Amino acid sequence: MRKSVTFFLFGFFSVLTLAAQQTVVKGSVIDGTTLARIPNVTITIEETLQSVETDAEGQFSFTADLPLGDHILKVEKSGYLTKRFPIIIYEGQTLDISDMMLDINIADTVDLFTITLSDDELNDDAIGGADNISGLLQSSQDIFQRTAAFEFSASFFSIRGLSSENSTILINGIEMNKVYNGRPQWSNWGGLNDVLRNQELSSNLTPSNYTFGGILGSTNINTRASEYKKGGRLTYSSSDRSYTNRAIGSYATGLMKGDWAVALSVGKRWGDEGFQEATFYDSNSFFASVEKIINDKQSLNFTAIYTPNRRGKSSPNTQEVYDLKGITYNEYWGYQDGEKRNSRVKEVNEPIIMLNHYWDITNTTTLNTNVAYQFGKTGNSRLDYPGGGNPNSAYYQKLPSYALANSNGPDYATAYQLEQEFLKDGQIDWNRIYDAILTKHSSGATAAYLLYEDRNDDSQITANTVLISDITDHITLNGALNYTRLKSDNFAEVIDLLGATGALNMDAFDNIQYDLKNPNRIVSEGDRFRYNYILEANVISGFAQAQFKYTQWEFFAALSAAHTAYLRDGIYQHEIYPDNSYGKGEKLNFIGVGAKAGLTYKITGKHVLNFNVGYLTKAPSLRNTYSNSRENQNVVKNISEEKITSADVSYIFRSSIVKAKLTGYFSKIEDANEISFYYADGLSSFEISENQTSAFVQEILQGIDKQHFGAELGLEAQLTTTIKIKGAGSVGQFTYSNNPNLYLTSSSFTNPSGIDYGKALLKNYKLAGGPQTAYSAGFEYRDPEYWWFGATANFFENTYVDISPLIRTRNFYSDADGLPFNDYDAEVARKLLKQERFDDYMIVNLVGGKSWKIKQYYLGFFASINNLLDTVHKTGGFEQGRNANYRELKEDVGRDTPVFGSKYWYGRGATYFLNVYVRF
Repeated sequence: MRKSVTFFLFGFFSVLTLAAQQTVVKGSVIDGTTLARIPNVTITIEETLQSVETDAEGQFSFTADLPLGDHILKVEKSGYLTKRFPIIIYEGQTLDISDMMLDINIADTVDLFTITLSDDELNDDAIGGADNISGLLQSSQDIFQRTAAFEFSASFFSIRGLSSENSTILINGIEMNKVYNGRPQWSNWGGLNDVLRNQELSSNLTPSNYTFGGILGSTNINTRASEYKKGGRLTYSSSDRSYTNRAIGSYATGLMKGDWAVALSVGKRWGDEGFQEATFYDSNSFFASVEKIINDKQSLNFTAIYTPNRRGKSSPNTQEVYDLKGITYNEYWGYQDGEKRNSRVKEVNEPIIMLNHYWDITNTTTLNTNVAYQFGKTGNSRLDYPGGGNPNSAYYQKLPSYALANSNGPDYATAYQLEQEFLKDGQIDWNRIYDAILTKHSSGATAAYLLYEDRNDDSQITANTVLISDITDHITLNGALNYTRLKSDNFAEVIDLLGATGALNMDAFDNIQYDLKNPNRIVSEGDRFRYNYILEANVISGFAQAQFKYTQWEFFAALSAAHTAYLRDGIYQHEIYPDNSYGKGEKLNFIGVGAKAGLTYKITGKHVLNFNVGYLTKAPSLRNTYSNSRENQNVVKNISEEKITSADVSYIFRSSIVKAKLTGYFSKIEDANEISFYYADGLSSFEISENQTSAFVQEILQGIDKQHFGAELGLEAQLTTTIKIKGAGSVGQFTYSNNPNLYLTSSSFTNPSGIDYGKALLKNYKLAGGPQTAYSAGFEYRDPEYWWFGATANFFENTYVDISPLIRTRNFYSDADGLPFNDYDAEVARKLLKQERFDDYMIVNLVGGKSWKIKQYYLGFFASINNLLDTVHKTGGFEQGRNANYRELKEDVGRDTPVFGSKYWYGRGATYFLNVYVRF
């Protein structure tokens, strides 16, 4: 067999069927170590860029429009060394190239370990938009997207300025995006790197076999047991980023006797503290996939994923706090019995089970039918203080700036005292909390402090069927039908009374009953309180797509449709909304449609043009549909489907040395909604209880239009067999493109429908969400002896703070009587309302490793240093809504240290990641 491969390398092949009238190139690919057939290997005729993939048996075939004469056949698959073979194609003859060998790239481990964000951070709004890197944690052959995933991610860079609800993540063809917010919850399958590598990425508007997708594309993760290569892997990692330790073990049997296949993985990530203070990490990961081959046409696959995880969260802080305590400071923790205890803990515990039926109806038509069930809980804990003061040491009244802002003049003595107390400790005083509880409890009162958890317990069933049919050698039709039903139980639960025996289920500050049907109820640990309601969602969707592939042209068109229904069922009857909180509310229905198309023109084998365009409408997420679902049934006023338009054009250059892609894009999102919750001061209205000017509010921004346009470039050049240089760049402008409507609701308002402030003047303000400009340049050296080293320099510009919409409404210039301030100065106002732009910065990353092959074992290590120069940089932030009018904002900004300055997130300083593994 080795001899036949040698002959093949020099182009000496036998003509097996002299009488054949059709020109055919076919063959198979095997693993150079195990000799097993390899599926999903890409085979490309370089001159024409015609390509096919090997099937489940590792076989491939070209039969149409084949070029005659001498050509180069490229054979590539992630995790293997790419090989290029010379071939000769003769008219009317069959060239059979069986058992081409691919060798494992034992140095190719970088893709698994360079991500610096934890899975939990990717879907936590409180982190500052980290999830905006979307579905880019997988390996992609697109140079720019690889750079965005592995170099730009730590700076919260978002591709095209779009957040992750614009991409679709699937496992075995089943969508994993959450109905509640439209985003994938990565922690549901975190820590399973080894068994989730088999992925099919469709970037941006390009076609997918499984879904219509969003304008950022889709990723389908395949966990079919028979498609895992036989063997195992043991991995240990050490880091100082999110977790400090990680261990993973995985093994796949390959196809066994009786036509069974099994793949298993177990992992754990843990650490007492990450880069930020008291951010502990505790995550376990379990995976099992079992497949039974029924016959040569059908098989059944069962997959179970269980990744329970808990972690301590970190706080955004004002610049005053960072200046005093540094960028690792976290206000959410304090010492209790000598141990750091974090009051803000996120826990995700949502198992996934799925059953997949694969049916090869014919040699050219397949039908996959899938059903999945996901259930469990997501919880976020926090301290409540119904009978005491705010326990957080970074609370604004405990900082020096508050004393310096005294209405009677700066109180320097108190400011100094507060500063010294904050510098000395500056954390939650758990002992004082327990003392306050014991003191209050001795008087017969209920808890002054308690720890509770905001919970949502979801159960979701999803079923779909996916059809793929190769009508001819040039035409492929595919489509899918999907159904999803979600029941989400939302409530607050007491998890620790901190020494008390009970707590009163009512708002102690405003003296409001949370549940009129059970007034003055005393709750204990494990009881529900504050709010209690159920959200239901039913989604029926489908898409159809046609793909056409010819020697010089490729094009596709796809259509989609979806019906989405929402319902809220209140369990509590809120005192402020007695007729609009209990029981089932109005059923809401939304219709979504979509259309997209694309064209690829291969000018030559090296030069390619690609065009894509799409338009879709989709239902608003559950989160952005109800204005305050915890208290009432109210729906966002004038709510409608979001409208999204997107287009891009790319020029692609590919040679044996250089690969490059330049893309220009434009996207527009219309009629979007956003809901925020915060405490607002300086409200100009007589509709607030007892003529107050402050309240805890729900801010509803309705009818938002956003515009995204820019360009992306990815470039790499293989200068020698060992040295590669690479670069990438993204230049974008992401802005609000209209002035949306804004209104506030609050239980403190006398009008239950809220206060309408009209237009928020947001047009042309920049959208927050990471740098709008990013560049990367680097090199990589890979030695023939399997050691390698790389370095990149990454530059980030045009990062903006997230602006407060309320400050940009008529409330800003209106006095308490609703009339304009008599001292309003338009020039001063423009300066006050100017959006903050963060400083530009550069991040240098180093990476390297070494691998060995010892008999049937592969051993290796990998190490990286991120932010080698320890650059201090802001990655995100938001304006506080506390200073909601001109006078208050002017006064606060005029101070040396504002009391209510913007809150920021800082990037990590210099960090490391070390990984060692053995593969067998």
